[in-house]
Amino acid sequence: MDNLKSVYTGIIVKETEGYSALCPELDIASEGETIAKAKNNILDAVILYVETAIESNLPIKRPMPSEEYPRIIRHSDIAEIFRMNVEMSVEAYA
Repeated sequence: MDNLKSVYTGIIVKETEGYSALCPELDIASEGETIAKAKNNILDAVILYVETAIESNLPIKRPMPSEEYPRIIRHSDIAEIFRMNVEMSVEAYA
């Protein structure tokens, strides 16, 4: 059994109510009432997206368009930037 390891960026953005959570390398988003909930929700979304992409034979990375990148357009609203370490196991059968 081999393990595939990837590291993605998580960006938490303060909204009027709650927080948005973004992963720019995969162009996916989630939300939560608190930073912790937003972080957990984006982690779940990343795992689901990566699993689905692998199962469907689709490319995993699909970067967010630069004109939507929160580090550029909403820098003052960023509450936290963190790394998401994703490790997936692969098993082959014959």
